[in-house]
Amino acid sequence: MPVLFAPLAARIVLVFAISVTVLAIALLSQYWGGLLPCALCLKQRVAFYVAVPLLALAYFYAARAPLAMRGLLTTIGIIFLVNAGLGFYHAGIEYGWWLGPASCGGGAAQALDTGALFEALQSGAMVRCDAPAFTLFGLSLAGYNVMACLALAGLALYKTDAETSR
Repeated sequence: MPVLFAPLAARIVLVFAISVTVLAIALLSQYWGGLLPCALCLKQRVAFYVAVPLLALAYFYAARAPLAMRGLLTTIGIIFLVNAGLGFYHAGIEYGWWLGPASCGGGAAQALDTGALFEALQSGAMVRCDAPAFTLFGLSLAGYNVMACLALAGLALYKTDAETSR
């Protein structure tokens, strides 16, 4: 049976496993690989931080309340669609299609005097949103996040015939 047509609980487990894997890759690339995330990268993780516990909850209650869990899975799918939009926005900034927010590297933290500038420089390096930290096959991590979120949204939002007949 293809994954898309799998029962509700099986798709919840699949979306959960992929979500945990994407989040683990992001955290490992940061803490083990040394890739510092920018502000938009951190915002894109929020969808996964929200979805993973909701998916665990959905799995444990899927057999008892399938209609409610279908609604929760639909909500999670919408969260991933919104996150794909944020990832596309971020990728567009990285590829120079449009300008990013002023608070995301570049010229956002403009100091009014030399003391404030010196303090800003000592507080840590600001990671720019318009420069990808890593690319693979021409895609940045934001681009891969778009693909992952679209796939997760597709799995979460698809309804089988058995689910629509209830």
